[in-house]
Amino acid sequence: MGTRIGLALLWLLHLLPLALQAAIGSSVGRLLYALARSRRRIALRNLELCFPEKSAAERETIAREHFRWLARSLLERGLLWWAPRERLMKLIHVEGDVTLAERSDKPVMWLVPHFLALDVAGSSVLLFQKRKGISIYQEQSNPVMDAVIRKGRLRLGNAEIFPRDDSAKALFRAIRKGDAFFNLPDMDFGERDAAFVPFFGVPAATLLAPSRLAKALDMVVQPVIGEVLPGGRGYVVRFMDPLPGFPTDDAYADTAALNRYIETQIRAMPAQYLWVHKRFKTRPAGEPSLYG
Repeated sequence: MGTRIGLALLWLLHLLPLALQAAIGSSVGRLLYALARSRRRIALRNLELCFPEKSAAERETIAREHFRWLARSLLERGLLWWAPRERLMKLIHVEGDVTLAERSDKPVMWLVPHFLALDVAGSSVLLFQKRKGISIYQEQSNPVMDAVIRKGRLRLGNAEIFPRDDSAKALFRAIRKGDAFFNLPDMDFGERDAAFVPFFGVPAATLLAPSRLAKALDMVVQPVIGEVLPGGRGYVVRFMDPLPGFPTDDAYADTAALNRYIETQIRAMPAQYLWVHKRFKTRPAGEPSLYG
């Protein structure tokens, strides 16, 4: 019942002007920072690990701002799930070569780090270019929420999602057929198919799959960065230049280079990266937890 009430509130919110939604989201974010103690501690710890050169006060300022953007990204999800296509196209601004996947002779991997406008980036590839977009989906434990998220991500059409636990064969076939792969490279999924690669100088369990998949299928890898804009200005999704010289024969070196690239993007807008995720949860054998 609680999930359905929450979804009903999201549906009502999406009818409001974005400027009003943004104001509500920012207020909720201030409240979340005060009440969500566990997530606040994780965010502050991540910032301490990644920005040791900053003072504690500077990191706290980033964390407070982060929670405001985080709440906005959650409350404005209703726009992506239910708003008319025409409204979304007015709110989402794209920059760069958004149609690269349409023209490329090679399959394209859109490499999308976990900035808070990640779902906006997902909508943008369905709204502003014609190549079919595919992705991997983590099934939600709540069946009502799972159904809403699935429907919301697929409702714009020309898309397909593959469960994370399924065999990769269907994904490979889709890419070989010409579908563009919307890939999220920067979460801690444990040691399986991963290596401990520096992220802001801290060894982090990082998937080697982007490099290995791109190499195996001869893919062009194009980073895509989403940003939430202040107030009612909407969102911007930047389709960056393809990564030069990527992939190589060295998956570890590729992954280290990719982490450095993500670090550069984070430094440009640190408050909008997903700091409430335990990015350094998995540790090398014998090392203690970094989260206490």
